[in-house]
Amino acid sequence: MHAMNYRITLPADYDMQTIRHRVAAKGHLLDDFPGLGQKAYLMREKGVDGSPVNQYAPFYLWNTAEGMNSFLWGPGFRTLVGDFGRPVVEHWTGLGFVRGAAFSTAPRSAGRRSQPVAPGEDPAAAVSRALDGLAETASRPGLHCAALLIDPRHWELLHFTLWQDAAPEEPGEERYEVLHLSKPGLDDIRTGRQW
Repeated sequence: MHAMNYRITLPADYDMQTIRHRVAAKGHLLDDFPGLGQKAYLMREKGVDGSPVNQYAPFYLWNTAEGMNSFLWGPGFRTLVGDFGRPVVEHWTGLGFVRGAAFSTAPRSAGRRSQPVAPGEDPAAAVSRALDGLAETASRPGLHCAALLIDPRHWELLHFTLWQDAAPEEPGEERYEVLHLSKPGLDDIRTGRQW
């Protein structure tokens, strides 16, 4: 499993209905994209749920590197670059994935929280603790699914969750509205530890 996210911060007076219309018109285009596990079309609005910014922030879980590359070098991403400029694309290696009790429902919200692995800390111990936390998250009511990811360049763990209703408030977590979920290979994402 590979993960990818780009967060496009928009002006404070940007009409976020533009993003809603964009996703309503184009979101279905990735509903059968080869190699894609899921794409959550995420948005947050300044002043809503404590968001300090307007932001469009699609989050992807990929089953294959080929699928991810096909998207990045293909027409869909080129269109986004033409509309918004080329965003920084963050990416992570998958450590674990769990399905929650609300997996069969359409998620309405998402949470994204980064956690640095402290200098001098054993990365394997940090990952092990985070995987224990992921297992606990799986039992939370309203959870659709959750992924634990790592960026070994910056030694950063990323916790990503989708929720049936409003995402629970967690310290340091960014909360998003899910406008659409493309999920052509969601059932193929292996659950549990990824090695």
